[in-house]
Amino acid sequence: MTTKLVQPSSQTIASSVPVPKALVPHLDQCALLLDIDGTLLDLAPTPREVWVPPELEQTLKDLLIRTSGALALVSGRSINDIDLIFAPLRLPAVGGHGAEMRLAGSGEAVATHAPPLDPELKSRLAAIARISPGILLEDKGYSLALHYRLAPHTEKAIYESVAAIRAEHPDAPLEVLPGKSVCEIKHAGFTKATGVLELMKHTPFRGRRPIFLGDDVTDETVFAIMPDLDGLAFSVGRHSELTAGHFDEPRDVRNWLAGLLAPPLS
Repeated sequence: MTTKLVQPSSQTIASSVPVPKALVPHLDQCALLLDIDGTLLDLAPTPREVWVPPELEQTLKDLLIRTSGALALVSGRSINDIDLIFAPLRLPAVGGHGAEMRLAGSGEAVATHAPPLDPELKSRLAAIARISPGILLEDKGYSLALHYRLAPHTEKAIYESVAAIRAEHPDAPLEVLPGKSVCEIKHAGFTKATGVLELMKHTPFRGRRPIFLGDDVTDETVFAIMPDLDGLAFSVGRHSELTAGHFDEPRDVRNWLAGLLAPPLS
């Protein structure tokens, strides 16, 4: 596993240092922003089958304390869904690809003025799931997701069907988010990046250096804004030119996060 702290360019700097040693002394100045599926948690056949290891729950609790509350989950899932997965733990979060936000686990989720999908279009897009019983339809409120991990042969048909509906409604502000065995459709105009930008305006995140970890195409928008926030981004499971390093898999991320809590070497 390679987790080197480097500038996000094609050239690796010789003086780069391991990520944990670089960050442990500065947790009180950082904001940890963490994607969930494929980053913190291993992917599962269906969204409901993901599993939160008990040691991760404790790590997140401890990091929340060490960062004075500046730790947030950043996900395409709704905040309600995030809470169900991590229950009884409640954390600050950006949910629904930036459609909603919660600044503290004890607070309530608030919408970020993100418009919902048109009901008629949503109904037509939902009907695509009838292509195969292996396609799982997930209504996230602000978006609609078609999961085909159980029916990988339907990928082409799904995207062709979505393209046909978009062609019939050329003025509809739709955005298609291709993911890992999922096709997600939402209203254009908000992203994980817009959610993170809003989050970073508020206490306890304001004035801190954001550290974002993500694994999927939908995380690219956040990768791209990290330099503007004097932040760092790390990818999981793949390399990205927009990031300062990468982790091989979620297990490596979980171990790295736990390592941030260890006292620095003297």
